[in-house]
Amino acid sequence: MTAQRPTSGATVLSWMPFAAMAVVAVADVIAGPSVGFLPLVALGPAFASLVGGWRRTAVIGVVALVLCVGLGLYDDLFAGRRGLTASASVAGVTGVGVAASVMRSRREAELESVRSVAEAAQRVLLRPVPPAVGPLQLAVSYTSALAEARVGGDLYEVVASPYGVRVVVGDVQGKGLAAVETAAVVLGAFREAGYDEPDLVGLGERLERSVSRELDGEKFVTAILAEMRPGGSVVFLSFGHPAPMLLRADGDVSFPEPSSHAPPLGLGIPGTDGPRPYRVDLAPGDQLLLYTDGVTEARGQDGAFYPLADRARLLRGADPQSALAAVRKDLAAYAVGAPHDDAAMLLIRYGDAVDAESAV
Repeated sequence: MTAQRPTSGATVLSWMPFAAMAVVAVADVIAGPSVGFLPLVALGPAFASLVGGWRRTAVIGVVALVLCVGLGLYDDLFAGRRGLTASASVAGVTGVGVAASVMRSRREAELESVRSVAEAAQRVLLRPVPPAVGPLQLAVSYTSALAEARVGGDLYEVVASPYGVRVVVGDVQGKGLAAVETAAVVLGAFREAGYDEPDLVGLGERLERSVSRELDGEKFVTAILAEMRPGGSVVFLSFGHPAPMLLRADGDVSFPEPSSHAPPLGLGIPGTDGPRPYRVDLAPGDQLLLYTDGVTEARGQDGAFYPLADRARLLRGADPQSALAAVRKDLAAYAVGAPHDDAAMLLIRYGDAVDAESAV
């Protein structure tokens, strides 16, 4: 792991103790002892406790105490109580600062440990997709709406089964750990059933049963399943999810939708028909973009939603990964402020057979 460079804010804070003590010293010399600037030398160790370790705070505290004593002697304040009072305040603030620095260092170590666990969980939950499977080239992008988070309620997976390459992209209602737990349930069921279930509808039914057992109340998961069959045909099964974007090699853009819409996973009514599969045929050079509503519902300065169809030209990059990175960068520039929802995208480019090992 490479060391991170300190941010500009941390750099300013690291120099703040020295700047504060210098300003206090100059002000005390200019204004004289009558103004009472001397106790403000304690700002040095106070600021030092905000960044760095306890040793640095202690050293700056000693420097502040020496400065306080020197200024006190210069102002002849030790003849009375003012010099001792100022020195005691500096020593007290230094002690408190050292204790605060120790506690902060421990909390930072705990946070780093939690982040390491979260990164390991991310690798298990959202595994990297293969860059190529037969005639398919794949790329994925994920942006979490939660600050410092790597994973949220959106999900994706690719499984190479005996019945074709199967893909799922989904969006769990809500955010936080509960959404991550639900996403894990869906992905676990898909990874198992996606390989051995011979029928895509049967795969969808198994996901529905798994989600219905886990979810309570009105929570749900929108999802779209895709099965890439030999010869370039793709069969979709949509559970209330946004339609995929189909970009033809000649530049034509469309959003194939099912003949009838079905409810999301977890909201299915027993005894009713589930989603109906629908098919799209691909030609060499065609691309499919599966995504969550965090992409299409991102709003710009004028309040308009992100115009995904107008940005289809960005997908004509040299390779799927760079093409998807261009869309992600454009989406971040278009949206106002921090993202309000997770955004997942999975790009499938259909062409001639590709050697997966050479694509890594």
